[in-house]
Amino acid sequence: MYQQNKGDNKLKAKKLTLLLTLMVLLATVLSGCGGAAGGEPDTIKLGVIGPLTGDYSMYGTAVANAAQLAADEINAAGGIDGKQVEIIAYDSKGDKTEAVNAYNRLRDQDKIVALIGGTFSGTTLSIKEIAKADNMPVLTPTATNGEVTLDAANIFRACYTDPYQGSTAAVFAAEELKATKAAVLYNIEDPYSEGLAVAFDEQFSTIGTVTNYEGYTKNDADFRAILTKIAAEEPDVLFLPDYIAKVGVILSQVEELGLNVVAIGGDGWDGIEGDYAEVAEGHYFANHYAKTDESAIVQDFISAYEAKFESSPNALAALAYDSTFIMKSAIEAAGSTEAEAIITALAATDMSGVTGHVTFDENGDPIKSISIIQVVSGEHVLAAKVSGK
Repeated sequence: MYQQNKGDNKLKAKKLTLLLTLMVLLATVLSGCGGAAGGEPDTIKLGVIGPLTGDYSMYGTAVANAAQLAADEINAAGGIDGKQVEIIAYDSKGDKTEAVNAYNRLRDQDKIVALIGGTFSGTTLSIKEIAKADNMPVLTPTATNGEVTLDAANIFRACYTDPYQGSTAAVFAAEELKATKAAVLYNIEDPYSEGLAVAFDEQFSTIGTVTNYEGYTKNDADFRAILTKIAAEEPDVLFLPDYIAKVGVILSQVEELGLNVVAIGGDGWDGIEGDYAEVAEGHYFANHYAKTDESAIVQDFISAYEAKFESSPNALAALAYDSTFIMKSAIEAAGSTEAEAIITALAATDMSGVTGHVTFDENGDPIKSISIIQVVSGEHVLAAKVSGK
């Protein structure tokens, strides 16, 4: 009987040792995956939402690439308070529902601490109320619609707004191009295009005459009739606020019809020289930075981006790069990844980046001058730096 009990005790001891070993191994695995139960994660996750496929993928890809480039540089320098930054990018496909799904996944599955995005105004507006309810720190690099940051203390932007951009384009047309008559042609289904059109119309109407205020839909492809109507009024400039895919088609038809009018666009034109250099020749667009800027921070960014991605960075890339560093600075200043602390630190931002010096107003919008670019021989030439009125 004694021998049997002694054997049972040895077996129990072996089982206990095995159980303790398994518990230690499990704790080690959990720690390596981002922290044991109750522990702090060893990475700081930032979400990115943008169109990574489809006609507008060049914009979302530029944002995701630049955010990753910034994260790589931050991590190489030691991360944020010793923690590595992880960029998690999802494809919105330029669709509002897809953007909401992406945001929910980033919040619930990936446990991001802040969002760099969305890329487009429409998709950013689609997640605005959800992000407000979550008190998620949001810094959109490129959503320019005026409504994005209004009544949302947790939402900021690195780009100037549509109203500011549109009014500045009107000032440039009148003061620099000496235009007295202007026509407006815009996409009635896109908040970005409409926001710029409204602001340009309002500002230019105080300076000169708006001869035409015309709209089209996203599926329109033949603009000859409407362009002929505009030409009959002999405007000095044509304000054309939309993205490359649509602008390229319209400018091609402007040239085909032989219309003698100078076109002006918004930052959605950035990169137009890639596929439409010939028809964009001599025309102007507002932008966030000039690639010909000789400052070290601009040229270092361009060199690093080109080396990593074998392509030239557009303005959206520059804004996303700046946004990632702004978010880094805010998290460091907050001393934690707690949402309210990050939001408070974001509001106090005061730093320089590729696209200029950044501080935020009471709405979370930056105040900065706008670069007006002219396309000359397929290159960007800085025509002026203008402030809105």
